[in-house]
Amino acid sequence: MFGWNGLLAPAGTPKSIIAKLHAEITRALQILPKFGQRVAGFGFEPVGNSPEEFGEFIKADIAQWARVAKESGARVD
Repeated sequence: MFGWNGLLAPAGTPKSIIAKLHAEITRALQILPKFGQRVAGFGFEPVGNSPEEFGEFIKADIAQWARVAKESGARVD
């Protein structure tokens, strides 16, 4: 098990805005070594995948943990 963090935008955010945010964050990780070092200093490993890849990652993670919860019989009381 591991935790992850990412930047998310509200549903319906225009793809052009998502693309701009992604480009600027990726650029910051590439040209500002201190930014990447600071992120790593918090114990995070910057991945920098595409918004589509991150969306698929989130869907897969939800599906995995939903299955685990169902198979374990866990309940919220």
